[in-house]
Amino acid sequence: MDKDELNLRPTLLRGDKDHLAPGLSRRSFFMAAGAAGFGGAATALSTSPAEAQSTDWTQPGNNNGVIELQKTTGSTVDGAVGIDYFGHCAIKITSPGGATVLFDPWRDDPSGAWGLWFKNEFPETPVDICMSTHTHFDHDAIHRPVSTMVLDRMVGNFEFADMKITGFADKHVCRAPGWYDWTNALGEFGVQACPPDNVSHMDMVVYLVETGGIRTLIWGDNRHNPPKEFWDAIGQVDVLTLPVDGSQHILDYQQGNDIVTKLKPKIIIPTHYLSETTSYTLTTLQNADEWVKSQNSYKMLDTASLSLEADDVAGMDREFLYFGHNAQTS
Repeated sequence: MDKDELNLRPTLLRGDKDHLAPGLSRRSFFMAAGAAGFGGAATALSTSPAEAQSTDWTQPGNNNGVIELQKTTGSTVDGAVGIDYFGHCAIKITSPGGATVLFDPWRDDPSGAWGLWFKNEFPETPVDICMSTHTHFDHDAIHRPVSTMVLDRMVGNFEFADMKITGFADKHVCRAPGWYDWTNALGEFGVQACPPDNVSHMDMVVYLVETGGIRTLIWGDNRHNPPKEFWDAIGQVDVLTLPVDGSQHILDYQQGNDIVTKLKPKIIIPTHYLSETTSYTLTTLQNADEWVKSQNSYKMLDTASLSLEADDVAGMDREFLYFGHNAQTS
């Protein structure tokens, strides 16, 4: 490889394009190859020139609402906590005081290596805060929501309005428990998936959201067996999201059940499953019906939204609330 090949110049220089392939510059080639965490050139499937990653500066609106909400930071507001499901692992929480945070908006893999997963782009829904548990494409479309704040993979404490968010660093599942051995692909591309020497995109952050007297744990794709200090730090959980589907892609049924037994949440919300509204069969995922219906108590929801009062939640015990194919689309 000569010196010119190693020079990852901007795509456009004096109006000229590099000439690897029509519409594919050297820079976009390497960006695509790295997007999935691989070094192989086979992942460079993009046919568009490299562009700036963030388009947030084009978003409509302003932060007037956030300025008003920040005046209430540290306050306690009674009332209902809203939960909206956008498919896959994307969850929006609305505090009683009106603050909103959205976790894990999804997109298709920009490198093309993992195929077509989603039927549409993630909706440009307005939120105050956007966060991601990890950098995999099906969790990291943080550019899509119209968000005043992007905290991404935040570890530690954050307080805003009547909401407190705590991020706990841990690790992604690194051995596929189901029929599709997706973790084998990482080894085939020379990447270490499991800790302590895992590649960085297998790092995870689990989020605890406290608002309206309800503690919600956003599990993301975290492993089922984190160390004792992780469990001790989390404490009581009222609402728990867990990535369990019929293909057992992230967690298998027993792993999911073990987490529920350990945390004893009042409510469990399945995530990371095939949804007819948002995702394609190419995900290799299945619905979560079988797992949900094996539980002692469950409810098949008929909308993509929940409104939860702390007093009502306190009287529940491991109730599975399943959104099924219902998902917000705007």
